[in-house]
Parts: sequence; structure tokens; C-alpha cells
Amino acid sequence: MEPFAPVPPTTDDQRPHVVLLASPGVGHLIPLAELARRLADHHGVAPTLVTFADLDNPDARSAVLSSLPASVATATLPAVPLDDLPADAGLERTLYEVVHRSLPHLRVLLRSIGSTAALVPDFFCAAALSVADEVGVPGYIFFPTSITALCLMRRTVELHDDFAAAGEQRALPDPLELPGGVSLRTAEFPEAFRDSTAPVYGQLVETGRLYLRAAGFLANSFYELEPAAVEDSKKAAEKGAFPPAYLVGPIVRSSSDEADESACLEWLDLQPAGSVVFVSFGSFGVLSVEQTRELAAGLEMSGHRFLWVVRMPSLNDAHRNGGHDEDPLAWLPDGFLERMRGRGLAVAAWAPQVRVLSHPATAAFVSHCGWNSTLESVAAGVPMIAWPLHSEQRMNAVVLEESVGMALRPRAREEDVGGAVVGRGEIAAAVKKVMEGEKGHGVRRRARELQQAAGRVWSPEGSSRRALEVVAGKWKAAAQK
Repeated sequence: MEPFAPVPPTTDDQRPHVVLLASPGVGHLIPLAELARRLADHHGVAPTLVTFADLDNPDARSAVLSSLPASVATATLPAVPLDDLPADAGLERTLYEVVHRSLPHLRVLLRSIGSTAALVPDFFCAAALSVADEVGVPGYIFFPTSITALCLMRRTVELHDDFAAAGEQRALPDPLELPGGVSLRTAEFPEAFRDSTAPVYGQLVETGRLYLRAAGFLANSFYELEPAAVEDSKKAAEKGAFPPAYLVGPIVRSSSDEADESACLEWLDLQPAGSVVFVSFGSFGVLSVEQTRELAAGLEMSGHRFLWVVRMPSLNDAHRNGGHDEDPLAWLPDGFLERMRGRGLAVAAWAPQVRVLSHPATAAFVSHCGWNSTLESVAAGVPMIAWPLHSEQRMNAVVLEESVGMALRPRAREEDVGGAVVGRGEIAAAVKKVMEGEKGHGVRRRARELQQAAGRVWSPEGSSRRALEVVAGKWKAAAQK
């Protein structure tokens, strides 16, 4: 494999050259690719978007990169050896090692490119700030998730250092109070924040300390979405406790990047306006067999139209059934598809989500609350039924319900075996609340308000566009020195 193949800016190109580094995972790549596009199209910057060969789906990565205009150069860092890691290393530690072991390759790439005005690694690649220091350019962290998550990171480092100064090692408080009236229980923390004795927690604190070396954050949010968290971040920056956050969101995919011919879009065209509940749990959202069947029963009980992207459930030996293993729809309850014909549509694995959310027939979104999906829902003005699965999604769900006010959450029942399952009755009730009830009226109104605000911030004089122009102006000034 060719280790680096960037298309450098032409010698007569006077635009400042900026290198953006996306951590492995298409969910991390999508918003950074869109940021690169906007920098090139609207802010006079020549970006090179750098990805990793490790821990990535090459087909998904290629699909995102191929959608970029010629004004955005791309490069992929070569794979690094990982065979010395234990089998139970886990994704977080493996990702940490990939980033650290790839720094020499990044250093070579930056020096081969020549004049660079800034390095912009995403939030998992903060170790790359040391390379920015070495080559003498400012480093900015692209933070693709909520400002509340950034407050959580800052608070974690502060508490850890306070405890260490007292000679203690303690877990984060339960509950942990965050801006906007957000009260997080331990079970709602991202997994890496839960156990202060785990190695991954130490890596997390180290990453938070590295953030202090950044010239600033490019944050994928906007004031109207998280006002209290934004104000908290401003105060921390004014005190010199943390770098400033430049709010440049919402950065979401364009519908033009998705296929415009799809059976589900044709089906939506036949449905009344504001009548369909869209159900999708992201690229990696997997439900158990039991939960898949409860969800099907709940959608049926709700009486509302739905479009459901069904992914393969998590399987154990007791559930494997030969030839059905690779067909997600085969795991739905017997007769479900026939009973729902005309009222509901189930599709296997994928749907053009941005187009579906922006379709006039779509009224609500049952979502895992990944931040990309959250912002796509905000941009479309679609309220959410929050169903988090892992990572920061549980925290996002709390923020969306308790602070933002554009989501409702069905509650799980605790099972003796198999973990938490959301029952069909809870699912049906949540759908009815969003589609019919007084609470639903409130979240629908709030979603429309945020859609309007999201449109304003990226208008020519909007706050997010101006914030990105401020940062681009700093890069242009640095490039002229």
C-alpha cells in the first residue's frame, strides 16, 4: 500500500494549507470530511484529510472520501503493528495504540507536504498535538460530539487532579452534575469514565490533559442547542482553565451524498405528511433477538406508521438458525411483515438517513442518539425517541431529554438474565407520546425551533459560519508570516 498519497496544493495556491486527522470509524470521518468541504468551499482553506488504515472499514472510508470535491486532498497513514496487544485489549485501548504508533507516519507526512498553517486532529487523536508542536504549527481539536461531553472531559480531569493532589483515587461523583441541569448517573457515563481504576480511564485523563495544549476546539454544536454548556465552556476559557471552543456546528452530511433512489423513499412518498416514525440505530447499533421482537411488537401496538432499518441482532448459539443468520428481517416475529404491510416498512441494514429525516412524511426518529444522527435530526426538525446503546449515547439521551427538550426516552425493564430490555408497552407508549400527546407537542415544537436555529447559524452571517471564519483567519495570518 502506498503510505501517503496526498494531493498537495499547487505551488501558486495562496490558500493556507491545513491538515485534518480523523480517527478510525466512519462516524468520526463523516463530520470531519464535511468540515474539510466547508473549509475549502467557503473559507479559502486548502485542506488535506488524513485517515488511518487500521481499525477501519475500507469500503465505508472510500465512500466518504470519494464524495469529497477535488479541492479536498486526502491521505491514508499506513497500518501499524498491533499483534503485541492482548486479545482482550478492547476498542478504546486499541484505538489509543493505533494513534500513538502512527505519530511517526504523521510526522513524515506533514514534513513531506511542506508549508502547513495548522493541524486539526479529532478528539481521539489529541496525541497528534505533539507533532504539531514539533513542526511549529498550531493544533486545534475537532470535537465532533456535544459541548456537554467536552464539559464532562474537563470536569473529569479537574476532579482526578484534585483527588490526586489529596493522595486519593476516586471515581466520579454519582450523580455528576453538568451544565444545563444535566444530572448523570454512573450508568449514563460513557463506558471509559465509569471505573477510575481501569487503564482506559488513565488514558482518558491523559487525553484530557493533552487538550490543554490545543489552540482551541472546533466544536460540532451551536449555542441554541446547548446554551448552558456553551456558557460554562466560555467561563473556563476566560479563566485560562481550558482552550476556547469555537462553535461550528451543526456539521452534517448533505443529502446529495446519499442515493436518491430507494424503495423506502418511494414508500415514504405514498404516506401522509408527518405520519411516519423512522427507526434506526446507526451503523453499529445492534439489539438482542428478544429486544428486536419487543420493538416489532411495540411498533405494531402503537398503531402508527413506521419505517424501520433492521440490522442483524446479536446472536448466541441458542438463537442461530442456519440460513436465516444473514437475513435481518428473518428475525422479526412470525407474520409481522404481513400484518404491517401498508402501515409499516422494514428494510435490511441501511436507508438514506438524511433524506428520510428530511422527507415530509417523517414525524419522529427512534434513534441510538449518536451525535451525527442527533444533529441530522435537529437539522431536519424531527423530534426523537432516545434509545441509547453505548459510548456517549446515554449521556446524549439525557441531554436531549432533560436539557435540550427535543426527545423522550422509553424506560427499560431490568431482567434477571440478559440485561435491560425495553418492553413493547413502553415502546408503544413512547411512540404515542411523541406522535399524539401533550409532551409530544412540546418536543415537536422544540425540534422545529432548533431546526430554524440550525439553519440560521450556517447562513452567510450565522454564528457558526462566522466562528469558522475567525479560525480560518488565524490560519491565513499564520500562513503569511
